[in-house]
Amino acid sequence: MEGYGKKDDFVKKNREDIYSNAVRAGKRTYFFDAKATRNEDYYLTITESKKRYDKEGNYTFEKHKIFLYKEDFDKFSEGLMEAIEILKKANNSVEEETEDSVKQIETTSEIIEGLEVESFSQVEFEDLTE
Repeated sequence: MEGYGKKDDFVKKNREDIYSNAVRAGKRTYFFDAKATRNEDYYLTITESKKRYDKEGNYTFEKHKIFLYKEDFDKFSEGLMEAIEILKKANNSVEEETEDSVKQIETTSEIIEGLEVESFSQVEFEDLTE
């Protein structure tokens, strides 16, 4: 086919790959691809890929892509790091609350174990009528 090679050359020149990294995280894979246009404008694509199965057991990949351009790198990075720090603090807070709850349960159990239980008399319902 004539012209097919030209299209390939255009795509390669238009999207030169500089760096690529795949990060597997549970059921998802994140792809970080640094690219340059033919004018040497740099951008980053972040792609989330999830494997989905249909009723017959066939699978496809569902992908979501973000294009991050060089003029937004700093603001995006700051926003991302701020959000991550807040989530880490919240997670630590939840873990501390869980640890405090476990300590309270252990303390309560120790107190209960330390109590002397008095013996009770057996009471029959007939004894309560008069």
